[in-house]
Amino acid sequence: MDSQQQQQRAGSPQPPPQTPPARPQGGGSGDFSAILTVLFSFVAIFVMIGIPSSSTLKNSLAVLHQVPEGHVGVYWRGGALLKTITDPGFHLKMPLITHYEPVQVTLQTDQVRDIPCGTKGGVMINFEKIEVVNRLHKDFVYETLLNYGVQYDNTWIYDKIHHEINQFCSSHSLQQVYIDVFDQIDEKMKDSLQGDCTRYAPGIEIISVRVTKPTIPESIRRNFEQMEEERTKVLIAIERQRVVEKEAETSKKMAISEAEKNANVSKIVMEQKLMEKDSARRQQEIDNQMYMARERSLADADFYRVMKEAEANKLKLTPQFLELKFIEAIADNTKIFFGEKVPNMVLDQRLLGNFLQQVSRNVSREMSNNG
Repeated sequence: MDSQQQQQRAGSPQPPPQTPPARPQGGGSGDFSAILTVLFSFVAIFVMIGIPSSSTLKNSLAVLHQVPEGHVGVYWRGGALLKTITDPGFHLKMPLITHYEPVQVTLQTDQVRDIPCGTKGGVMINFEKIEVVNRLHKDFVYETLLNYGVQYDNTWIYDKIHHEINQFCSSHSLQQVYIDVFDQIDEKMKDSLQGDCTRYAPGIEIISVRVTKPTIPESIRRNFEQMEEERTKVLIAIERQRVVEKEAETSKKMAISEAEKNANVSKIVMEQKLMEKDSARRQQEIDNQMYMARERSLADADFYRVMKEAEANKLKLTPQFLELKFIEAIADNTKIFFGEKVPNMVLDQRLLGNFLQQVSRNVSREMSNNG
């Protein structure tokens, strides 16, 4: 800074000493104001051009400054934080007196690196990187910076992550941290950070936390790899067993399905045969009924014929008819008897009458019994 001032003094032309002319009374204050204005202009131009690498000094000395998009401008005057919050764009401030800093109010990712911690069993491990996605709400910029400064994330993100990771590791074993509950670390860190921020710095919102796999000692890592290989073999064996069981179950189901199909086919064939037998039985019954009806009809016809013949014979069996038949029978006899005496059966008319009367009585008795 001294060398720059010397260069400034060396580069500035030295006016030759002159005897100041007599000025009228009352004009000295106006000349002094003009000199101060020119001096401040040179200083401002020198600061804007001559020292662009020093951003803090540049922000202090600059009159015109720019607030980038996604940020807000906050101001300090004499070290005291002002309540003035500016939006993105160009703004003016008093140089040297007012200090300006842009503060991001959009999503930002803070990367916390190299976090050593000791597990419950005393094994030292190291988390190479943990990413915390967070955001500072615009309405809480003043309160947050007033309490924790521009580097508020050092307090509530970087330092807090170190603390929470060490707390988590000290209450869990290496097996739990590295394998069993590793998938829960993200949510646990997020909940812990957000809980404290909500209580002490409500303007900070924790969106998500991404934790990378920790680095463990090489010997322990090899043991874990061997364990993982054995676990993989066991899983492969279990999966192979499941495949075999599934194939056996599939074969069983196919056999059951085939047996059920055969049983259904046999049942259908049996039902078909039973239906055929039943149809044949019904047809035989119909044939039997038709035969019985026909035979009954024939028997009834024969009975009716016999009854009618009997009735006709009854009407015919009179003594006169029987005598006629007897005579016809005797007449048809061609035998001729020779001798002194002719048989009485042929010549005895009385015997013939008695015989005819006896026959007539027997026939009448039988008819009365039948009636």
